[in-house]
Parts: sequence; C-alpha cells; structure tokens
Amino acid sequence: MSDEKTCACKHKHTPRSEELQHDVQKRLNRIIGQLNGVKTMIDDNRYCGDVLMQLAAAESATRRVSEMLLHEHLETCVVEEIRAGNDEVVEEAMDLIRRFL
Repeated sequence: MSDEKTCACKHKHTPRSEELQHDVQKRLNRIIGQLNGVKTMIDDNRYCGDVLMQLAAAESATRRVSEMLLHEHLETCVVEEIRAGNDEVVEEAMDLIRRFL
C-alpha cells in the first residue's frame, strides 16, 4: 500500500479567467498582509480598538473575495452541472449561499 495521500478535492472544469485569477490573488495577498500586520500589532501590544479595526478590514476583504468566488461558482460550476443533468448542485449552491448570508 502506498503512503501517498490523495486529494479528495474537486477541480473546476472551466478555468477561471486570468483577470479574476489575478484579482483574487492580489486581494488574498493584501489580506495576508493585513493579518500579518494584526499579528505584529498584537506582538507590539497595540490598542485593542486599532487591532479590531484592522481585523474588520481583513474580514471585509475576505468576504469580498468569497463573494467574487461564489459568483464565479454560480456562473460556471453550477450552470455546467445543471446542464449536465445534476440538479443536486442547486442544494450545494444554496448551502454555500447560506454560509455567506
């Protein structure tokens, strides 16, 4: 038996556009920078209100990336699955939407 672990994750059939890919990567890098800044603020014993403001900004940025990817998911993955006859994907999409409400 092999010790290799296999990924159980799914892959998109339709690639994301280069524009979306670039935009998401840029936003994620900015979020990572914000969170690293928050970590530094904690290490520096900065004022709680300032730390919370930075966390709120990171949360907002993360939510925007989630919205972008949910929109992409609905326009591509969900549409493709429905066209292929997989109506069960609608319930998966509804679960994802509920998570972000």
